[in-house]
Amino acid sequence: MSVWHQIFNFADYGQLLSLVRNSIIAGLILGIVGGLISTFVMMRDLPFAVHGISELSFAGASGALLLGVNVVVGSLTGSILAALTIGALGSRARDRNSIIGVLMPFGLGLGVLFLSLYKGRAANKFGLLTGQIVAVDTPQLAWLLGTSALVLLGLLLVWRPLTFASTDAELAAARGVPVKALSTIFMLLLGLSVAMSVQIVGALLVLSIICTPAAAAMRVTASPHVVTLLSVLFGVVSVVGGILLSLGSNIPISPYVTTISFAIYLVCRALGNRRARPVSHAVAPAVAPTRSTVTG
Repeated sequence: MSVWHQIFNFADYGQLLSLVRNSIIAGLILGIVGGLISTFVMMRDLPFAVHGISELSFAGASGALLLGVNVVVGSLTGSILAALTIGALGSRARDRNSIIGVLMPFGLGLGVLFLSLYKGRAANKFGLLTGQIVAVDTPQLAWLLGTSALVLLGLLLVWRPLTFASTDAELAAARGVPVKALSTIFMLLLGLSVAMSVQIVGALLVLSIICTPAAAAMRVTASPHVVTLLSVLFGVVSVVGGILLSLGSNIPISPYVTTISFAIYLVCRALGNRRARPVSHAVAPAVAPTRSTVTG
């Protein structure tokens, strides 16, 4: 079998499509939630925090796998603990990055330890890092639906003050907005979103869902409303498109999702650069100026 057919194989595609119905539904939900949360991640400059939370989510999921309990619960537990720790201890960017830099290797090392002790299927181990296309069963889908509903409700309740605080925290605090409380709430919602993403694309590539959509949208528009809509659209296209492309292959879903997401970003960046390019309005003079000479 050629490399091309290993990457893209559409034989018996219709039959395989029925097997991943739950994954497609989960991908659609994840694209919506990831696109919405991505907007605030970029506004608040938190991509590094997303990576830190994903490592603890991976540790929690691998620990649950080792103990034989629900992997989603383990992933959620790890994400929430990481998010609350970062939110409580990292009010300033420098402190936050230091804390994340400490948490990331600890979470990754702990996860590797748990997976090393786990004697079950190797696919289960690999899936926590890079995602699995058929990993979403009905109980897991129910967890994802419940978690996404909680995240969407939380975002709806704090959207306006969170937008204000994310744009100008000092002015928002001066106007009486509870900036610190909003930061903690957002970190909690971010932790839940990361835990959801780990179930689909794995712990190592969560940034493609939680950060890239809004980063791409911000390259083509400055309108907050349009950024949000485009971010959701990009997130859905990346996740669902990645699932559909990876259906006939033996390759994990994450390379497809990340490639689509990156391609969208490149296109948006090119469009943004083209719009920002200055237009020269200089007109050559009809008659070249001459130097005046004085003769005596």
